[in-house]
Amino acid sequence: MAKRDFYDVLGVQKGASADEIKRAYRQKAKELHPDRNSDNPNAESQFKEVNEAYDALKDPQKKAAYDRFGHAAFDGGMGGMGGGPRGGGQGDFASAFSDVFDDLFGDFMGGRGGGGGRQRATRGSDLRYNLRVSLEDAYGGLQKTINVPTSVACSTCSGTGAEGGAEPTMCPTCSGMGKVRAQQGFFTVERTCPTCSGIGQIIQNPCEVCGGAGRVEKDRSLSVNIPAGVETGTRIRLAGEGEAGLRGGPAGDLYIFIEVADHPLFQRDGQNLFCLVPVSMTAAALGGDIDVPTIDGGRSRVKVPGGSQSGRQMRLRNKGMPGLRGSGQGDMFIELAVETPVNLTSKQKELLREFERLGENNNPESSSFFSKVKSFWDGMKG
Repeated sequence: MAKRDFYDVLGVQKGASADEIKRAYRQKAKELHPDRNSDNPNAESQFKEVNEAYDALKDPQKKAAYDRFGHAAFDGGMGGMGGGPRGGGQGDFASAFSDVFDDLFGDFMGGRGGGGGRQRATRGSDLRYNLRVSLEDAYGGLQKTINVPTSVACSTCSGTGAEGGAEPTMCPTCSGMGKVRAQQGFFTVERTCPTCSGIGQIIQNPCEVCGGAGRVEKDRSLSVNIPAGVETGTRIRLAGEGEAGLRGGPAGDLYIFIEVADHPLFQRDGQNLFCLVPVSMTAAALGGDIDVPTIDGGRSRVKVPGGSQSGRQMRLRNKGMPGLRGSGQGDMFIELAVETPVNLTSKQKELLREFERLGENNNPESSSFFSKVKSFWDGMKG
């Protein structure tokens, strides 16, 4: 079976430029790669045919010989290009395939595709700022000014990194690709360019202020809006307020992480607040009204029922924390803690003893508990 014309294999005209041949080869290699055409039994042979054609046409000397003699230029009979593209040479195949490797597998390997690894302008890093606020501030929200140590674009070189704001020049080592390749047998090893560190450009005269980085260290003052309802772990993103990009690249983002400080009176659980209120034994026994604080700085009057025990809770609706972005209002729960009297005088002790003698039916829970204890002990004896 006669070989197809190499130009027809790649789908280009005979007078096509090197760039046109390379683009056509990449397209064909993508289409015909065996890993992407498992249902096509001819994919492997077609893929080899495309590589053989490209290996002949990418080299100016081989291309000139092929244009003059056709396939005979590589048959050995014309006396010149022996060892040419016959589809089996490992070095030739690896060299050709390395040109399309990034395009075929860039998505899977994290490559950017089409850029050859160039990083002409690197995005700045994201920054984190931990901000501690009070519970009162979390309730009402606030506008706060913070000082953030960060990198900003150098004003002397306008962020280019070059003296006088001049444009960087192409790296001569990697020709602007940011990578260099070395052939090792069948494999092509790709490494970051040592001259430009993967940027693809070099600066002939670095800016004296920033040393060629295009950015300088500086503290920035930012006004931050803390919305009502934030809680510990809330994250606020300020786009473009992070570290400045390298050599004019886009700035990163600033993330503010909120921590709400503990409060001496209130404990928070989501949007609800809890307040432990101590009451005297007399007030708990007789009942009455007490004033309790609220997070907005006000007070609410709460009625304590007579005979209240420690742990009893009473709810104040809509007196808790607001939800973020107006998603409702929590409640406040008052929990009573009945306080046992201390530092009693002799007369107070005598009055309590008298009260104990007269109050046989005033402690139903104690009576019930010790009745159960007696039954337990009697059962153990039996």
